[in-house]
Amino acid sequence: MQPFSYLRAADVETAVHTIATHSAAQFLAGGTNLLDLMKLGVEKPDYLIDISRLPLTGVEEYPEYIRVGALMRNSNLASHALIQENYPVLTEAILAGASPQLRNMATVGGNLMQRTRCSYFTDTAAPCNKRSPGSGCSAIGGHNRNHAILGTSKQCIATHPSDMAVALAALDAMLLIDGPHGKRSVSLMDFYLIPGETPEKETALESGELIVGIELPKTTFAAKSLYLKIRDRASYSFALVSVAAVLEVEDGRIQTARIALGGVATKPWRAYEAEALLQGAVPTSELFATAAAAATNTAVPQTQNGFKVVLTQRAIIRALSTLGERA
Repeated sequence: MQPFSYLRAADVETAVHTIATHSAAQFLAGGTNLLDLMKLGVEKPDYLIDISRLPLTGVEEYPEYIRVGALMRNSNLASHALIQENYPVLTEAILAGASPQLRNMATVGGNLMQRTRCSYFTDTAAPCNKRSPGSGCSAIGGHNRNHAILGTSKQCIATHPSDMAVALAALDAMLLIDGPHGKRSVSLMDFYLIPGETPEKETALESGELIVGIELPKTTFAAKSLYLKIRDRASYSFALVSVAAVLEVEDGRIQTARIALGGVATKPWRAYEAEALLQGAVPTSELFATAAAAATNTAVPQTQNGFKVVLTQRAIIRALSTLGERA
C-alpha cells in the first residue's frame, strides 16, 4: 500500500471541495472494499477523505418516499422497521450479502460504489481494461464461470457485486448526489453504466461528487417483494444469480411486476421485456416461463458460464411463483 494523506471531513461541503482539488483522492466510509483494493495495489489514492462521521445516517419518512442517508450502516438499514415493513426485498438483499461483521461496517453509499470482484481486476499482473484501459480483458477466453452474460462488451464481462443495488433497482430507487456544481438526483438504473468501450467508467458520478442519500418511492407494491440469491455456498459468497422480484396481483391479474437481476450482468439489471409480458396478464407457470426466457434473450454466455442462462430463468420462475402463491 502506498503512502497517503488523510483528512476527516467535518461536513459535506468540505469533503466535496477537498476531493475536487485532489485528482487522486478518494472518499473513505466503511472501507470494507476500498482498503482491500489499496492493499492489493488496485486502488492507489494519495489522499483519503474520511466521511464516516458526516450526519448522513438516518431514515426519514416523507409523504411520497423514504429517504436513507448514504452513511447508514447496512445492518442498521436491514433491521429498520420502515424498511422491513415496506421494502422486504431490500432487507433480504442486505442480509444475503457479505457477513454480519462486514454489514456492521459497510455503508449504503459505499455498497453502491464497490468494485467488481473479478479475479483479473484484483490481480495487478493480469491485463484488465477496467483497471488499465486498453490492456485487454483476461476473463474473455480465461476463467469466466462467475462472469456476466448480460450488458457485456468486448472490453469487459465483469459482474457487478452488490446485492443491495439489485433490490434498489427493482424498487426504482433514486440516488441523491452532492458535488462541486450543486445537488442532483439520478435513478439507480441510470447511475450505473454498461462497459461498452469504456469499462473503467462505471457510474454517472462526475469528478468530486458524493452520494449523500437514497430515496425509495412509497408504493402499494413494494411490500410484495422478495430477494432470491443462488450461490455456491450458503455462507458469505457472491451471487451466481440473484433475483429481486415484485409482483402485485389484483382481481386475478398482475398489476405490477418488477424483475432485477444480479450476478449475471455488468450492472444491476432490470428485465424490462419480461416485466412488460407480465403486466396485466393472468399469472400462470407458462407465463412465468415465457417472461423468464425474455429476460435472457440478449444473453451472451462465455466459455464457462452458459449455465447461467438456464439458472437465471429458473430463478426468475421460482421468485415469481413464490410471490404468486403469496398473492
